[in-house]
Amino acid sequence: MTEGTTSTAAEGSDTLTRLEQEGEIAADYLEGLLDIADLDGDIDMDVEADRAAVSIISESARDLQKLVGRDGEVLEALQELTRLAVHRETGDRSRLMLDIAGFRAKKRTELAELGAEAADKVKSTGEPVKLKPMTPFERKVVHDAVAAAGLRSESEGEEPQRFVVVLPA
Repeated sequence: MTEGTTSTAAEGSDTLTRLEQEGEIAADYLEGLLDIADLDGDIDMDVEADRAAVSIISESARDLQKLVGRDGEVLEALQELTRLAVHRETGDRSRLMLDIAGFRAKKRTELAELGAEAADKVKSTGEPVKLKPMTPFERKVVHDAVAAAGLRSESEGEEPQRFVVVLPA
């Protein structure tokens, strides 16, 4: 039994080390990007829910809005580029999550509220509720909020028009 426990602990440690390495590579890449764009920002790294999480923060969040773009479009593109930079260095596909100026954190809060409100509506009417099309990140946050409210949900449709349907219990 001790061997199995040791192995599992080692696997967990290896995963943490790998995710920390992803964060380091991403931070280096993003620091270079900030230098090229002549933008001030600090890089914060963490490991959340089995993925590396990197945030760019600044006292002047207004400067970073260029990197967020309209509805987070530039942020999504930068996240993909950062994942590619990590992939180039490690050879492994990355699920790294990037946040800039707290945009994604704020969006997560709004989406959790939307999921909870949709769950309340389904509970009161007994009818399924279809939400507007969302990105995979947005759908995941809504699915989690609906599950926390004790209901189920599923995604329907094809990208980029894929959406969440909240179902009665």
